[in-house]
Amino acid sequence: MSASSRIMLRPPLDTSVVVVVLETTEVYIVISLSTRSDTQVIYVDPTTGALRYMGNYGEDVFDSEAAALNYITDGSRILSKSTTYAKAVLGYAVLGSYALLLVATQLSATIPNLPGGGCIYTVAESQWIKIQLHNPQPQGTGEQKNIRELADLDIDGKYYFCETRDITRPLPSRMTLREPDEEFFWNEWLSKPFKDIGLPGHCVILLQGFAECRNFGGAGQQGGLVALIARRSRLHPGTRYLARGLNACSGTGNEVECEQLVWVPRKGGQCIPFSSYIWRRGTIPIWWGAEIKNAVSVEAEIYVADDPYNGSLQYYQRLSRRYGNKSSEANVSRQKKSGIVPIVCVNLLRYGEGKTESVLVDHFKESLQYMKSTGKLGSTWIQLINYDWHATVKLKGQQQTVEGLWRHLKAPTMAIGFSEGKYYDVRQQLKECKGSIICNDDINGGFCMESIQNGVIRFNCADSLDRTNAASYFGTLQVFVEQCSRLGISLDIDAMFGLSSRYSEYGSRNARSLPPGWEERFDSVTGKSFYIDHNTRTTTWEHPCQEAPQKPWKRFDMTFDQFKGSTMLAPVNHLAELFLLAGDIHATLYTGSKAMHSEILNIFKEETGKFSKFSAVQNVKITVQRRIHNYMNDSSRQKQLEMFLGLRLYKHFPSIPMFPLKVLSRPSGCMLKPVPCITPVADGGSSLLSIKKKDLIWVCQQGADYVELFIYLGEPCQVCQLLLTVSHGVQDSSYPATVDIRLGSSIDALKLVVEGACIPQCSNGTNLLIPVMGRIDPEDLAVTGKSARPNVQESTYLPLLYDFEELEGELNFLNRIVALSFHPSVALRTPITLGEIEVLGVSLPWADMLNNSGRASEFMELLHKKLSHAHYDLGLKSYANSSGPGSYTKSSSSVQPGGSENLLDFLTGDFDMSKSHVTENTSFGNGEQTNFLDDGFDVNPFAPALEVPVPIVNNQVEEYGSTQLYIQFFESLSGYNKGKGLTFEQMMKLEIKRLHLGLSAAERDRALLSVGVIPATVDPNRSVDYSYLLKLSSLADNLALLGHAVLEDRVNASIGLEKGSEHTIDFWNISENDESCYDGACEVRAPSSSQASSTGKNQSVFVECSQCERTVCKACCAGRGAFLLLNTYKDLKIYGGSQGGGCSVLADSFVCKSCCSEIIKRALYVDYVRVLQSLRRKDRAEKAALNAVNQVCQLESSKISDLSHSIQTGQRQLKQILDGEESLAAFPYASFLQMVETADDSEPLLSLLAPLGTGDYKSYWKGPENNTSVEFSIVLCGLSDVAGVAIIVSSCGYSTSDCPIVEIWANNKIHREERTFIGKWDIQDIVSSSPHLCGPEKSSSMSEEPRHVKFHFPNPIRCRIVSIKMTLPHIGSRSTKFCEEFDLLSLGDSSFYESKPTNPQNSFIHAKRIIVFGSSLRKEMEPDTSGGIMGMKSYLDRSPSLGRFRIPVEAERLRDNDLVLEQYLLPNSPGIAGFRLDFFSVIRPRVTHSPSSSEMDTREFSLTCLEDRYVNQAILYMQVTIVKESGKVVVEEYRIPEVKANTPLYFDFPDLQQDVRCVIFRLLGDVTAFVDDISELDGLNFRNLPLASGLSLSNKIKLYYYADTYEMGKIGSFSAV
Repeated sequence: MSASSRIMLRPPLDTSVVVVVLETTEVYIVISLSTRSDTQVIYVDPTTGALRYMGNYGEDVFDSEAAALNYITDGSRILSKSTTYAKAVLGYAVLGSYALLLVATQLSATIPNLPGGGCIYTVAESQWIKIQLHNPQPQGTGEQKNIRELADLDIDGKYYFCETRDITRPLPSRMTLREPDEEFFWNEWLSKPFKDIGLPGHCVILLQGFAECRNFGGAGQQGGLVALIARRSRLHPGTRYLARGLNACSGTGNEVECEQLVWVPRKGGQCIPFSSYIWRRGTIPIWWGAEIKNAVSVEAEIYVADDPYNGSLQYYQRLSRRYGNKSSEANVSRQKKSGIVPIVCVNLLRYGEGKTESVLVDHFKESLQYMKSTGKLGSTWIQLINYDWHATVKLKGQQQTVEGLWRHLKAPTMAIGFSEGKYYDVRQQLKECKGSIICNDDINGGFCMESIQNGVIRFNCADSLDRTNAASYFGTLQVFVEQCSRLGISLDIDAMFGLSSRYSEYGSRNARSLPPGWEERFDSVTGKSFYIDHNTRTTTWEHPCQEAPQKPWKRFDMTFDQFKGSTMLAPVNHLAELFLLAGDIHATLYTGSKAMHSEILNIFKEETGKFSKFSAVQNVKITVQRRIHNYMNDSSRQKQLEMFLGLRLYKHFPSIPMFPLKVLSRPSGCMLKPVPCITPVADGGSSLLSIKKKDLIWVCQQGADYVELFIYLGEPCQVCQLLLTVSHGVQDSSYPATVDIRLGSSIDALKLVVEGACIPQCSNGTNLLIPVMGRIDPEDLAVTGKSARPNVQESTYLPLLYDFEELEGELNFLNRIVALSFHPSVALRTPITLGEIEVLGVSLPWADMLNNSGRASEFMELLHKKLSHAHYDLGLKSYANSSGPGSYTKSSSSVQPGGSENLLDFLTGDFDMSKSHVTENTSFGNGEQTNFLDDGFDVNPFAPALEVPVPIVNNQVEEYGSTQLYIQFFESLSGYNKGKGLTFEQMMKLEIKRLHLGLSAAERDRALLSVGVIPATVDPNRSVDYSYLLKLSSLADNLALLGHAVLEDRVNASIGLEKGSEHTIDFWNISENDESCYDGACEVRAPSSSQASSTGKNQSVFVECSQCERTVCKACCAGRGAFLLLNTYKDLKIYGGSQGGGCSVLADSFVCKSCCSEIIKRALYVDYVRVLQSLRRKDRAEKAALNAVNQVCQLESSKISDLSHSIQTGQRQLKQILDGEESLAAFPYASFLQMVETADDSEPLLSLLAPLGTGDYKSYWKGPENNTSVEFSIVLCGLSDVAGVAIIVSSCGYSTSDCPIVEIWANNKIHREERTFIGKWDIQDIVSSSPHLCGPEKSSSMSEEPRHVKFHFPNPIRCRIVSIKMTLPHIGSRSTKFCEEFDLLSLGDSSFYESKPTNPQNSFIHAKRIIVFGSSLRKEMEPDTSGGIMGMKSYLDRSPSLGRFRIPVEAERLRDNDLVLEQYLLPNSPGIAGFRLDFFSVIRPRVTHSPSSSEMDTREFSLTCLEDRYVNQAILYMQVTIVKESGKVVVEEYRIPEVKANTPLYFDFPDLQQDVRCVIFRLLGDVTAFVDDISELDGLNFRNLPLASGLSLSNKIKLYYYADTYEMGKIGSFSAV
């Protein structure tokens, strides 16, 4: 047998997962899937927790698990700190300073072999692996407590998965494994990180519930398997008293889809017959709940919401869409194909007089009548069967109760039927199939469906637990017997003895008697009987005297005793065993205890009566346990489930970003310039970028005034943070005191972005995070922000509403080089020491855009459309009147949902299906009147309306300019008062106008100053009194949380439903100018300003006010958010479905402006402006991203459709050129060290390094005319052994005058004098022997190998930088002037081939691509630095030591919201050397406003994300003022870095301060951006107002002086700081 045959026949290996933690704290996830033959290694970034996977063979792809582990540990397992072996990855989440990895360590194959293949595994044992990250992001104790609670979630035995098949839908599913039904996909949020790195299959799709099977035998030798698969819905997750009835997602509590699968196993090559039956169980689908007053209450109090049927329609529509069979092609001979989808609800509640559950029964009936009255059920037919289970058992006994249930279920069960079919291994066999065919890529063969179930039966009791489990068992038992019968598995007892059924309506006949001439024999292979007719010489498997077919569903007509006496009980008890186990699982998940009243499931067993008394006692015990457990633990378990599903993360983890930053300074980053060192170290400072040298102390040269570092980043990015690890010797002052940061795409384009950032002194190993913004225009600094008011102290000014003076830094996604200048403290006498340095940022999805043929065309197409949008297009509508000149028109279809205007959220990689144009109009009219009762299902209340007024504003901006339009609008509001008389609403409308026009705060301030207006006079933060400001800010903060709850629930509610139409009235319903009432049908007629447009004859959309129940027009209606705020005062609970009713459903309600208080309407304004500000940041980021893309390859719409093919072709061409070598200089991992002058009509410079296939095929780079020499310095992807360089010839080809001489150097640093000359080549000689390189390209076919010139090096050279110089020779000098280092082997003697006459004056240097080839070093060979590092440490140990000692304070005073601290000193106090600050215990929340219309759900796939916090960085400053006899002196203003809470930071003053009477500390900066830890907040509160108490300077600051610790003695130990 050949090796290939052995591999084919070898059974597939199980999936293996190994989690390796190295001594360096690095974590690797090694995964070998059973469906793949290789092994993948996923690296967990130790700083941010981001997963990294590049797909490079030998780096993170290996042939085997052993090879991968050997690579990780360098062949020595000693380097491993810990190793965890697992069977599957279940999820991963980055939660601030921790990451959680969930793995299954033990699995149980509960359904080993499904029809069509595939095994369902139940998680038997799991483990949460907690990874400590080096991220110093401030994180509160409340968030850390929630992380611990999440890691305590019980997984074992309650979750299951299948690696190869989609089991989120009834089997067989038409969809593949990678297209699961979101309703049952429980770890969707936890699996997203693997999807983002392109490995979605490496995290299994986890379902909650139960899945097991049992073998059973029939009356003959034919047996089968029965499986019970129960899928719990995640639309209303939660515990017993927090998740009942409907919620805002139109899901019911404890909702489970159950599937009973029966099949006959066959050997290879034979078809597998099977059948599947589906039913549902859940609580009643109306808004209701139950509350327990205390742990010993007899019964819970049941209550029903005021609007109990809101969402019931959507619930049944979801069922109808899932279980309808209208589109099936199956031959439904046993079913009526009428198009009706029956949904039969079997209600098991008590409905007798005086029963507490009777109110639910009444509402259940009314809900069905209500839905029928709406006329929106369509083809759905709903029937309600009320069957009081407990009362019937008590009155008639268990057996008659079962019989009664069968009588009720007979008709609906027979009408709905079940699915039947066969699985064929070979798809060729499906051609003869007469039914519906189901095939997908997950299965080799296909399914032929003979019939498909149409409709569903739904069981419910109060909790969907004990009664529901028992009733569903007896209902499905009848189906089980019928399934077996149709599969040829007889469960008749009489058939075992060759007798006809005693209850058959047909005549009796001995099954074993044969007619004359017949003989019975046995097949030795199958063991089955076959029959020979010697009369006709034929054989058959069928008995010639086989009794007539039995009546279908005959057991429905039997009594209980008849059923028991005629049916084989072993299979029945096997099924009962599955229901018992499933019932315990569902009860445990919902209540924390096992199921009760389960003894009835053993009714067919002989010993049933023996345990009846024991069961009664057991039921009482479980009842008590449930009540106590629910009362004590339900809220905690509810929170666990929400966190596991990724719900309400803004509440549970408010400060944690959804997308962790990347550390771009590793792994392929490097130092471009050697870092000076006091002892010789071979790596030149590269170890400062390595996480493996976390404890490194780098000692620079003695006496250096500063130390400068040039860091080359592994990818171009928007730099967001600089992370420094403090490292020093005995004296902590050796670490630098300040740092300057410069950024740029090349070394000659560096810009100063941070100057003099303070680095406080702190203990070894402390991580300091310095926020980094782009360069701010000095002109902006001159007019906006505190820098524009240097002499004004405004400590009492708090921009609580929004940042009115936001400064905007430059965004650049092509930053490649970071230059750091470290400066020592003034009194430093020891050398500067450095520790690990990390640069964090956001990179664009270059790999998908340039190399992924599957997604590149989608990206580029939508990016190209984005380019055509104007700069002020923020994706929101505005029903605004403009005072500026110009005509306005109205369009009813400016943006159609799902149409061609869909935009790409470029930074997240998401396709935004809801973004629309910013629009304005002078009148809102000519619309059709809409019935307010006919409001379709609204998926997104924040989305723009269907009819969007569209302005002709492009021409206005071009003609007048945005600034002029803003001034005109301002003058129309204020007249001649210069803004002094503006109301709060007018100020907000002015800001809305500014943001719609795309003006920054600085541009606004310049515009106002140009007309003599002080910007502060139109600041809404200053226009209201302090107490009112606090109330207004609190309402806006609450609205932000409520808005995100609404969006989150609406996104989940849309699962399984068609998207409905959006409503005209959105979340805010705000216009820049007032709209007048539309009169007519409007009964409110709210007053408006005099500027309101007169549109009385126009028609509007009318709704009903939920407060006064009057009909109100759009102009008189407040936004949908107003109703949420109104109900906040009524103790509305934000989540929990039944407990609070759910706030999200209230977003469907409206309130008129007359019923809405002024402060609520103003809160809507504040939230709306916050949203517009956020959209402006996003718009700026998108522009920066588009600019970055255009500097790599120009976007051409005509070529986008062919981009996928072009990329594939380019990859094939590159493979031909490389001829087995690697490409070492491909963008984005390689870039140019310096900019090169480029012609105006040329492709961008970076296109030279872009992958082949991107950009126009005939385009190329060219230098300016008459520029005779250019030099390209290329920094490679990593340290490599370079074998040569290839130049792809431009489409114009070479001519007489533009054949350059090429010179190549190699180097590892930027010093030109140290580079190595490789060789010199004359293109002229190469062209003479290759005439096809001359002239324009004759063929435009991309299938051919592109014209190119290769320069092979004599020997491979190890380097990081390759410099290529191209020089056009002077006329007549080519053959005589050569460099002394000329390589004779590289130049031939053949004559020059002249292709065409060209004007020498118009010649220019050109090329299409530059390719550097060779082999990269998989692990960069780091030189041995141990000797040098030991030398540095020994030097540090010799440093003298001084101690800090506290200066006593006579008195302290706090003022200005505790942001100012005055410390009064005693006379004769020692000179002050500095102060200690214990860092604040605060967090910066991620959510600050309601979601915008373009904000995508966080669960969607996203490659990168630039969040608001990284665009608008929050920075704190500490200003220190010294008061002496001579007066006040401002000593310094310190920029405070971010560290973990309560970390001590020491700030030395520039000079020793003597004779000080008082020290004043003033906390400045973005103090309103921070909030307290969630453990200190209650309810809906977003923050403690006015400011976070954690920012208080109380007990935070201590003054100190330096002294010798030996001289101070023991006394000093008591005053040490």
